[in-house]
This record gives sequence, C-alpha cells and structure tokens, in this order.
Amino acid sequence: MIIVTGCNGFIGSNLVAKLNELGVKDIIGVDDLSKKDNLINIAHCELQELLDIKDFENTYLQENQNQEHITHIFHQGACSDTLEWDAEYMMKNNYSFSQRLLEFAEKNSIAFIYASSAAVYGDAKKFEEIRENENPINLYAFSKYLFDQLIRQKINNSNIQIVGLRYFNVYGPNESHKGHMASVAYHLHKQLKKGEEVKLFKGSDGYEAGEQRRDFVYVDDVVKVNLWFKENPEVSGIFNVGTGKSQTFNEVANSVINFHGKGSIKYIPFPKELIGSYQSFTEANIDKLRAVGYLENFLDVQSGVKLYLEKLQNWPQNER
Repeated sequence: MIIVTGCNGFIGSNLVAKLNELGVKDIIGVDDLSKKDNLINIAHCELQELLDIKDFENTYLQENQNQEHITHIFHQGACSDTLEWDAEYMMKNNYSFSQRLLEFAEKNSIAFIYASSAAVYGDAKKFEEIRENENPINLYAFSKYLFDQLIRQKINNSNIQIVGLRYFNVYGPNESHKGHMASVAYHLHKQLKKGEEVKLFKGSDGYEAGEQRRDFVYVDDVVKVNLWFKENPEVSGIFNVGTGKSQTFNEVANSVINFHGKGSIKYIPFPKELIGSYQSFTEANIDKLRAVGYLENFLDVQSGVKLYLEKLQNWPQNER
C-alpha cells in the first residue's frame, strides 16, 4: 500500500497515474477535497481510497497507528504559493503536517519520499544541496527550508528511507488549477490561444528582457526520479531534481510560439511585489543525484514544451 498526499495536485496526480500504469493500484490518495477544480486530475486514476486532508490528519493517522501494509509515503501535498504570507497557514500545511507524517512513517517503518523545493536557495548563485547555498526569500521557501533542516537532523539516525526532492521549475499536464502558480509554459500557451502575443517580464537583477534563467524540468522526469528512489530503498538524502541546465524564459516563449506557428513576445514591467522575492536564476546541480546512481536523461525546454502542448491538444477543455 502506498500513500500519496497531494494526489489531486500537479505532481501528485501524475505520480498516481504512473503508478497505475505500472500496475500499482493499492493507493491511498490524500488531498483537500474541498478544492473541486483539481478533481479532474485523478478522474482517470484508480485508488483504493481517497481521503480529505482533514479526515486523514484528524482520524486516519490517529486510528491507524500500526500499519505494516503501508510501504511508502509520497508526500507531495503543500501550499506552494510563493505569494502567500499567512505564516500560520503556511507552517501548518508545509511544516507541522509534514513533521507529523514523518513521525507516522518512522513509527511504522514506511519509506518517506517528500517534495522539497529549489525555492530554498532563494537568490543564491550556487545550487548544490548544502546549507551554505540556502537563502529562502519568501514564506513558502522558508517553510520548505525548515523541514529540510529537520530532515538533516534525523536522516542519519532514522530507521527508514527518507528522501527530500528539491524540485526546480516543473511544468506539464495537470497544472491548470494552480492559477498564477502554474508554469510559464502553460500561461504562455493560454495567452496565444486568446491572441497574438505572449508576455514576459522586462529585465531584472541584471538580466535583459526575458533572459532570466530557470531550470525548467518536465513533470514526467520528476515522476521518474520519485519512482527511482522507491526502487532503491538503500538511498536516503536531499537531492535536487532539475535538468542541470538553465534555460531562458525567451526559450520557453519561443518554444510555445513555434508549436502554435504564430505569436510574438511583449515585455511587461517587472512586478513591484516580486522585487526581492523572485529567483532570476536557478540551475540544479545534479551531481549528488547522479552519484547515487540516477542516470536517466532529462528533457530540455524545446522537447518538453512540445510534448506538453501536444498532450494539451487532447486534454479536457478546462485544462487546455
């Protein structure tokens, strides 16, 4: 039996779909079921049980203290809004609940694979998984950073596999419900469906217009990394999950324009509310991931965006 939190969400739903494809259907899915706009993400999936986050936390974790049949927890659920500044809400969702889930995993000898974030690096210029490179610049990043510090204290003395995956800029199917937090590829695709222009920010932090750089990683590649750790239970640690190569927002825009066969780029003023809390450059150092034996290739922006938009052509209307 496998538990997937955030199962209705972006990465969680893609993970559940892949597990189903591999023949795994003994899955307990956990999410905030009051959010109806992402239920479509798992409409085609098979779960043994789907639990609301409140029922899971207040009832399931209390009444199921001895769970030898559960082998893995994929903890993908979180508040991922970098513009959220309600500290109590953020810490309850991203730290306290994660801590409780970890305790449950350790008590029952369950492998614990969780979503961290490249946001912990903030405005750093180096992206190796060491404390010196970490400088969170928003509340979301800080919540992830704090949990990573807890993991570092526990990981060497734990009786279970513990893996933290620092996702860089993930894009792909099942992200439409994320609103303004959906990927730039998705937003530019929607803009071109409505008009002839896609919008990118003007220059910031010394970068020319649209030349800010991120490590954009396709969601299928992220799922592959999660499942690799499932198959390699002897490996624990905190790992970057990105392509290892940054690309520009202009490259993403041009990939979307090339797919549609139309469009131009319009550069808009950099938002004042993002000044000081925006990452203009990220690039995963994946040496640690490679060193433990993960050898799969990652799609570049040009290949990943093309694959993504081809899938969107056949997606439900609200996702396209």
